[in-house]
Amino acid sequence: MSEALPSVPRKRRKSARPGEIVEAAAQSFIEHGYAGTKLDDVARRAGIAKGTIYLYFAAKQDLFEAVIRDTLEPLISGVETMVDSYDGATDILLQMVITKAYENIVKSDARHVMRIIIGEGHKFPELRELYYETSIKHGVALISRVVQRGVDRGEFRPGPATQNPRLIMAPCIMAAIWSMTFDEFAPMDIDSFMAGHLDVMLNGLRA
Repeated sequence: MSEALPSVPRKRRKSARPGEIVEAAAQSFIEHGYAGTKLDDVARRAGIAKGTIYLYFAAKQDLFEAVIRDTLEPLISGVETMVDSYDGATDILLQMVITKAYENIVKSDARHVMRIIIGEGHKFPELRELYYETSIKHGVALISRVVQRGVDRGEFRPGPATQNPRLIMAPCIMAAIWSMTFDEFAPMDIDSFMAGHLDVMLNGLRA
């Protein structure tokens, strides 16, 4: 009977293997970029043979697409659920959404996926399109929904800011880029920057 016990962890490990491969790939992409990541390195990090990757992913591009989806889709889904269930004042809702954006983008590994898209996306347009469809498109639509909610309720005044939801998110993206590029020379206090972002944005939107 003792000989049968190891079969349980093996089954458990096999079912979890795609997630382990994606996690190992994410770390490799963060360290080496898309072009610089080798599947040998991903396999080594995941503790598997290189050939095992091909049981789940046809090519490196499929693996990077899985990293994008695993990293970004749960974040977008969580914020959408928050927006759908909230019935209070819109300025508070928008503040909650922007705060989540800082937590999920500026302060997490998701910013490094954005860095790869910015740095290498011109060479791999299909990855740039996937990132747009998975993250940017849904994020802009979500902000637009919240802002229009405020206008419809008479809480926000219509104008250039409400007509350009990308403008509302721009400081958050700038903070992510700064933290990855210039923080070594001029560290940014993310919480203080976010407070300033919220102050300028909400005072500009309120009716």
